[in-house]
Amino acid sequence: MSQKLKAVFHDGAFLPQERCDVSEGSEVELIVQGPFVVPPEVTDREERRRILAKLVQRMRRNPIPAGAPRFTREALHEPPLA
Repeated sequence: MSQKLKAVFHDGAFLPQERCDVSEGSEVELIVQGPFVVPPEVTDREERRRILAKLVQRMRRNPIPAGAPRFTREALHEPPLA
C-alpha cells in the first residue's frame, strides 16, 4: 500500500497532519522533501543587477565541461511518488 501525506517533525518524530491508514507498529519508508519556499521578489533595480552579476560570475567560474554527458528527460525528472 502506498499513501502520500504531510507530516510535521516534532520532538524527534514525524506527526501526520491527516488521517493515516497504517496499523500501529507498522514499518514505513519516508521520503523527506524540504518545504518549497518562494523568495520575495526583488524590485530594486540595483539589487537585481547585483544579483544577476553575481550569478553570471558563479556560472563562469563553474562552466559545464565540453565533454560532459547530456542528461535525458528521465534523468532530470524524478519518478512520481506512488
